Amino acid sequence: MDKSRQISSISESDEERMLLVRVCDKLERARERDLAANSCFLTPRQQALLRTLLPQCGFFGGTEGAERAVAYFLPEYLTAEDYFDADVIACLKLGFYEKNALSHRNILGALMGCGIKRESIGDIIVGENEAFVFVLAELKKYLRDNLSSAGRHHLSVSEVAPETVVKPPQKMKELRVTVSSLRLDGVVSAAFHVSRGRACELIRAGDVSLNSLVCQKADRMISVADELSVRGMGKMKLLSEHGQTRKDRTAITVGVYI
Repeated sequence: MDKSRQISSISESDEERMLLVRVCDKLERARERDLAANSCFLTPRQQALLRTLLPQCGFFGGTEGAERAVAYFLPEYLTAEDYFDADVIACLKLGFYEKNALSHRNILGALMGCGIKRESIGDIIVGENEAFVFVLAELKKYLRDNLSSAGRHHLSVSEVAPETVVKPPQKMKELRVTVSSLRLDGVVSAAFHVSRGRACELIRAGDVSLNSLVCQKADRMISVADELSVRGMGKMKLLSEHGQTRKDRTAITVGVYI
């Protein structure tokens, strides 16, 4: 199957298809010419799809553990560290006075209100009196000059080194459960407290994603570190496997994101 047909078969919308075509074309041209290139910021799903299309590309979001990341291709003579040190991704620190006054949604709205496309914005980390925003480096001067408020709150905008920003881990509730096996339907049933039959219905309906991609195979075996999300119910990660119980079931620990 050629690349364009492959992209069409895995895309959920015309917008996603066009984005993947654009990114693939850019990175493949760079590879053919032995040049460095990177994409816009991609969602975890888009990253997972691109891994199947271009296994040789890498991903980086500006800091360890970033959810949104750019895809990149580098020639052999260039390391990722050197490439990203050369002003590819910038991090802006947004300061505001009122404690806990702004949310992720407020900050994103302010950025898009400046005319910035969502694909040009990476992770947004919001604290009590400040937020850190990862953006494509070519936008940093424009945002320093034009981003002054979010809602009624004044913002101070400065640039910081991306590597100095540590993304806090997502909070999760750990649950120890037992399953008959590490089949997808069994783990969904145990982690989200639904019947095995209901878990199968959700999987067949395309409501369950494994590592950001929809999985409609109830008998798919999952492994430690895999992440599952169920539409309308939440997201979890398989943290550890503890072996067999006396009743010949598998004991596992899952982390449900809260």
